[in-house]
Amino acid sequence: MLLGLLLLVVGGVCSARVDSVKIRDRQLIPATEQYPAYERLTGTVRFAIDPALAVNQRISDISLARTTHPHGWAVASANFMMLKPARQPEDPVALLEISNRGGIAGLRYFQGGDYSLQPALPEHFGDGLLMRRGMTLIWVGWQWDVPKDGQGRLRLEVPYAPSRDPANYGLVRSDWVVDEARELLALAHRNHQAYRPARSVDPRNVLTRRRARLGPREIVPREQWDFVIERDPLGNKAPHLKIDGKAEPGFIYELTYVAKDPKLVGLGLAAIRDVASWLKHGADDGMRVGHVLGFGVSQTGRFARQFLYQGFNQDEQGRRALDGLLIHSAGGGRGSFNHRFAQPSRDGHRYSAFFYPTDLFPFSGTTQFDPVSGQTDGLFATYQDPALLPRIIYTNTGYEYWGRSAALLHVSPDGARDVPPLDNERIYHLASGQHFVGPPPDPAQPPSDGVWRSNPLDFLVNLRALLLKLEGWVVRNEAPPESRYPKLADGTLQALSDFRFPTLNGVQAPQVAQEAYRANYGRRWPQGIIDQQPPELGPAFPVLIPAVDDYGNERGGVRNLEIAVPAATYTPWALREGLPNPGELKDFTGLLVPLSVCRVAGDSRPMLTEAVPADDINAAADELVHQGYVLHEDRQRIIDKALDRHRWARGLTCSESDAAVAGISETGPKR
Repeated sequence: MLLGLLLLVVGGVCSARVDSVKIRDRQLIPATEQYPAYERLTGTVRFAIDPALAVNQRISDISLARTTHPHGWAVASANFMMLKPARQPEDPVALLEISNRGGIAGLRYFQGGDYSLQPALPEHFGDGLLMRRGMTLIWVGWQWDVPKDGQGRLRLEVPYAPSRDPANYGLVRSDWVVDEARELLALAHRNHQAYRPARSVDPRNVLTRRRARLGPREIVPREQWDFVIERDPLGNKAPHLKIDGKAEPGFIYELTYVAKDPKLVGLGLAAIRDVASWLKHGADDGMRVGHVLGFGVSQTGRFARQFLYQGFNQDEQGRRALDGLLIHSAGGGRGSFNHRFAQPSRDGHRYSAFFYPTDLFPFSGTTQFDPVSGQTDGLFATYQDPALLPRIIYTNTGYEYWGRSAALLHVSPDGARDVPPLDNERIYHLASGQHFVGPPPDPAQPPSDGVWRSNPLDFLVNLRALLLKLEGWVVRNEAPPESRYPKLADGTLQALSDFRFPTLNGVQAPQVAQEAYRANYGRRWPQGIIDQQPPELGPAFPVLIPAVDDYGNERGGVRNLEIAVPAATYTPWALREGLPNPGELKDFTGLLVPLSVCRVAGDSRPMLTEAVPADDINAAADELVHQGYVLHEDRQRIIDKALDRHRWARGLTCSESDAAVAGISETGPKR
């Protein structure tokens, strides 16, 4: 139901540097049995940032912004969407989701809703968990290079810093893992927008290739490649690299090129700061809230860590912006969110997007000394007043320990001792999960080797519970559960060289994990300018990963029912099977390998029992609820899923060879 069009310029709005809010559409979301009536508001937000203020001088190149503002302020604009209760509660709480690559994750992560960039139907809102609590939900664009796909993704339009003098042009880097021959390589990452080369011919434009992540680079002769404009998979014209004879499989190609007119990427950090502050201090009575929680996942979890590190939780008036933060699957990383020619889409895994400024010291909230670099720093070292810090919950799956250096959150830089979180922090390891919840195994299509190439461990139940714990911590000062993560002291965290995995047919345990380096990006890196591309790599930080039990499931952290009463092995890692460099890690995904009721040769794991121990599964579910890692309303959900997984594992038929090894008849137990 369309309610109208409104230009809203909120009174007092400039105190939060949200210059204006234009609401283009108001739509009623009718009440259902699951949730009360809500309004969906969509429109644009305009920001005006004064470069003279000290808090804004943290924005790279802010003083160089091209602007037509009468005061010389930098101006940016973003699209936004808000879901607010039709009847506002007395002390409303907002969840500000930091949009991952222009998308919306919160309705799916916390309410089980179907994905939509324009949610309007009951299926988009799932069980309405947050809406039942009267939360205001808001999304706003912060990222300049979001791909233009015509779907209304959230994005931020930012000015640029003119490079009038060619001496002020800068270096940009792109890289590609080539697994099959390709003639064209897009300069952008994942169909995002790229900086265009300033000059086709420049001695600083260099293409190299190498056979391994740390292998020697060989220069590809300039006459064998060129810049071209071609359409990307979304249909947009974009700069590409064209290679004569095609890029060869098995190589990592890396291009450094000269660009001009860098975008003011760091305005994205200011946008999140100022929207949070505006919600509490500048919005009108129908939109104002008492507390603002932030949520970032993966890329935007790293964004949230950068936001904290660079002091953006202090607004222009010296007030706290975000009151709480749930940072999921960020590992120990930050990212390319506030430097000259930054590419926010770039991340950093073991075998893709190499050596961007992602996994950099400091990693922990606690200020620490790095004996190798001689640096002393901490994630919160910028803040003079601890009252400006939010309360923070970090959640990481097993994948982030293997692929995102998550252990550096809670160990010393030399890897010798555990470092507990500060009073405003909680750290939870969601044991054995991959980066995202994979699809459930299809019994009708079992793989020939019995190994499923995705890990369906459901940790979303934990995020639902922990977000509500964060709300209680911020609003009512109710402490959440104590941190639970693998530790050196109890042997649940160990060096990669000490990792021991069960013998398991069809599964090779990895010998590698992501490494964070002490990298040199050039002398002007402290000012947000990269002069050294690619960076010079110094000594790596220690690589520490979770220990596993006899089933191959991770011992430390929050062990969900799939792990506490297992029917399978859930690995948070997988190798690049059938590809060049097969010993390297795949991005994001893990494996699922069911247990067997047979004694199988080449499988050292305990067997699956014929009967599911109902008392054990109920007791384990009750313990998760009691400890606060699962909501009571999700108790039956996790029990049913665990029982289904046991039935699935028992329904896989033993082969004749398995049966012979087990000493059973062909009509005997199933696997």
